[in-house]
Amino acid sequence: MEALNIEINTLNHDLAIRRFCPARVEAEQGEWEGILKEIDLCSPTDTTSTPRLEAWEIDEFVDSFINMEHYDINGENRESPEEEQIVFEMFSMASDGVCEDVPMSLEGDDMEISCSPVDAFQVTDDANRDLVPIVEEVSHGVDQGLHLVHMLLACAEAVGCRDTQLADSILSQIWASVSPFGDSLQRVSYCFATGLKSRLSVLHNNVNTNGTFMNGAGSMEVSLVSREEKMEAFQLLYQTTPFVAFGYMVANEAICQAAVGKDYLHIIDLGMEHTFQWPSLIRTLASRPDGPPKQLRITGLIDDDQNLGAELEASMRALVDEASSLGIPLKFSLLSEPVTPSLLIKEKLDLREEEALFFNGFMHLHKYVKESRGSLKAILQALKKLSPTLLTVVEQDANHNGPFFLGRFLESLHYYSAIFDSLEASLPRNSQQRMKIERLHFAEEIRNIVAFEGSSRIERHERIDQWRRQLGRAGFQVLGLKCLSQARMMLSVYGCDGYTLASEKGSLLLGWKGRPILLASAWQVNNVPSS
Repeated sequence: MEALNIEINTLNHDLAIRRFCPARVEAEQGEWEGILKEIDLCSPTDTTSTPRLEAWEIDEFVDSFINMEHYDINGENRESPEEEQIVFEMFSMASDGVCEDVPMSLEGDDMEISCSPVDAFQVTDDANRDLVPIVEEVSHGVDQGLHLVHMLLACAEAVGCRDTQLADSILSQIWASVSPFGDSLQRVSYCFATGLKSRLSVLHNNVNTNGTFMNGAGSMEVSLVSREEKMEAFQLLYQTTPFVAFGYMVANEAICQAAVGKDYLHIIDLGMEHTFQWPSLIRTLASRPDGPPKQLRITGLIDDDQNLGAELEASMRALVDEASSLGIPLKFSLLSEPVTPSLLIKEKLDLREEEALFFNGFMHLHKYVKESRGSLKAILQALKKLSPTLLTVVEQDANHNGPFFLGRFLESLHYYSAIFDSLEASLPRNSQQRMKIERLHFAEEIRNIVAFEGSSRIERHERIDQWRRQLGRAGFQVLGLKCLSQARMMLSVYGCDGYTLASEKGSLLLGWKGRPILLASAWQVNNVPSS
């Protein structure tokens, strides 16, 4: 297997990350339309139909799990743009286990779906190891891995084309090759198989007579993962990987830079779910050369959840005490109301003239992206009208909102495979922390991307260039970040060589082996009228 691993130590990762972030075609035009416009759609009357993949396209995608393309000194690919593929190192393919099909439950008339592999992930690695013989030959393991990728693509194409009988047949074969306890590819494939099963259930029960997918079906997703479990998984992700910590550090550094010389600060957290970000910011503000601010206010915008509000208030009380001990008067408040333009006004947010206003968007703005993009546009324009000192944007750098299901599936399979590979390098396979991160956090994201459409699909991640266009059109301009060296220092403490870092037009990108994972950026109002 060592002979098959890609030698990437000499690769310029800054160039690689830029290479893997090509400018996206406008979503209204459809990213895949330009590439596959000659291919007939499976269902011309259905806006969610998927173009069929040609055999060579499947071969190139599968081959991309092994072969990384080469770059010249300018960071440009030697291949033509039409042959552009996003690639990264192949993972270990030795099969360590089998996982049987996961039960599904449908609740209510809205055909809400629940397909989270809760019970399966609770089995220990030792208990699972006896289910299948250990593969002795490495080449056989590689062949199994490639065969698994082929089956996932074939099943996704069948699902996208509404061929439920074929998809069911392929999926039944996939279950024999995936496992939530195996290597990284087996584990991520298990999550994608679960997502395909959920989508198939929707297709079986919620298809119009003309064969089109009902986008409004199952408008509310049912999850077997509780909010408490999700919070635990997020905290573990924060503690064991740099992905969350990177976003916090960059956002906080940008806020501190923009707050120089300002004594009254008001931070509004869009979609607050936790308070992990703020202790570091408070300590940094307390130690700034010009002295701590005279007052700091943090307003959290949350969903109408009384339990979440009570937990946040308890956490913030501890922060208020800590800030007070450091000489910073901290005031904290919550607004339990959906983030809409009607909320984003001075009166409701209690904005004050003497305060420098900051908006913090941490992995939340993508939830306002819809097919029409009108919701995100209206929110960004409302933020701009309030003339904030700074808007921080930390998001997953991935194209999970393309117009076609198969395109989203291909992109998300690459993206989450890189993440699961990073977990493989950091945590042992029988780690309970790793299992919780994968089951309670990433598996839920994957299932939402794969299984749902319409208002049910909220994980609508975008690439950095798309965020740049949307923010620019709303009247914002990027503020160059000055914390690249701090970010490199932070990554060094994790003791893992696979993480990569790059600066991209004022934003910072954190990746794994050249594959971008997270973008962090800061924006200020552009007072120059557009032409």
